[in-house]
Amino acid sequence: MNLPNKITMCRIFLSIVLLVLLIFPFDLCGVSFPSYLVFGHINMSLKYLISGGIFLVASLTDSLDGYIARSRNLVTDFGKVMDAIADKVLVNGVLIALACNGTITSAIPVIIVTRDIFVDSIKMVAGSKGKAVGASVLGKLKTICMMSGLTLTFFYNIPFELINIDVANGLLYIATILSIISGIQYYLVNKDAFKDK
Repeated sequence: MNLPNKITMCRIFLSIVLLVLLIFPFDLCGVSFPSYLVFGHINMSLKYLISGGIFLVASLTDSLDGYIARSRNLVTDFGKVMDAIADKVLVNGVLIALACNGTITSAIPVIIVTRDIFVDSIKMVAGSKGKAVGASVLGKLKTICMMSGLTLTFFYNIPFELINIDVANGLLYIATILSIISGIQYYLVNKDAFKDK
């Protein structure tokens, strides 16, 4: 297993640790995380601060493994598959967990996960007919907004919370809208792949 693939597997491991931290009922086991009152009105739980740190590290490894794989010509089929799985486990898993906790609206993960299934299906059909489907600009912009929004959510929208601007949720809503638009774009670009010859 080469270095980029090892980094990808580390991201999957970090994602699983993060999801356990978010959804495990620690209170039923008598475990509680301390909270800290900062800036006089923001109550920050250590659980979410730790989760945010793990999410940030895992997110950074996504760019790192891709850069190393391309720059050193270490791109493999295993790496492509596992990288896609790692991304879905990290982002979609976190979205679902945060929705279950009531931190974000459940509409966001429902739309994002549905869109991902839709786009992955298009990629499979197009790929079976020999057509490669690359990431669109809107798709990349969606990812940037999503990662930034989730990071801010974990860290209680600091520093924007100090001026009462909900940038975290704003970025998540923008990412959701972009996911719908990019999903439609994927279909329009690849609709010929669905035509029987």
